Amino acid sequence: MQDTVLYEKKDRIALLTLNRPEKLNALDYATNDRLLALLDRIEADDGIGAVILTGAGHRAFSAGGDIHEFTESIKRSTEEAVREFCRRGQRTTARFEAFPKPVIAAVNGIAFGGGCEITEAVHLAIASEEAIFAKPEINIGIPPTFGGTQRLPRLAGRKRALELLLTGDSFGPARAYEMGLVNKVVSKADLLPAACDLANRILRHSPLAAARIITAVTRGINTTIDEGLLIEREQFARMCATEDVQEGLDAWIARRTPSYAGR
Repeated sequence: MQDTVLYEKKDRIALLTLNRPEKLNALDYATNDRLLALLDRIEADDGIGAVILTGAGHRAFSAGGDIHEFTESIKRSTEEAVREFCRRGQRTTARFEAFPKPVIAAVNGIAFGGGCEITEAVHLAIASEEAIFAKPEINIGIPPTFGGTQRLPRLAGRKRALELLLTGDSFGPARAYEMGLVNKVVSKADLLPAACDLANRILRHSPLAAARIITAVTRGINTTIDEGLLIEREQFARMCATEDVQEGLDAWIARRTPSYAGR
């Protein structure tokens, strides 16, 4: 039986590949569970500083939830569908969103439903010129279930998000970029190199500082400005006693490149 998510370590980058190309990399329950298990493994590995997530095959990043699987859950009971499908998917996107190491989606094709919601949740995203996005859940009579009704309005604005959520219309990478869903659009051949380049530009810096920034943004974005500033101060205070802060300051004063130890 093939792994539903492939894992490869390239220097300090973990490459995760959704690996159900015959199903357009649909996110069945096993795929969600493997993603969560791999993220736990990556978080515990001090040799990894960033994550890239992409899809296997030539057609899809991920077409979203496995409709055949969650249909059976819905038929059995509402309680099962909420527990096995909705909560599991929300755990996955929340884990990506709050993950302490930068996560970059390399969107290589179809990113519908849950695939689009993962793109919304991760910290950064680069799209191929062949990528296509959609929030098509309304076409099968349900709202989004992995966080799309909450994250897309925060990224794109209420009215633009509602247009996509209420019509189910697909949209291309240029509009995804314009809405802030992705950071950059590149050719398909340049997709993984561009994601690796972005990861390496981050990896030059202190991993502790990167984690503190991610925490401050993730926690602060849904609070008041005063609460957000408190979170920012807390994250700064956590950095003050670290070796990385001293190294960064010493390197700046000496006009040399810093060498961070992650301590």
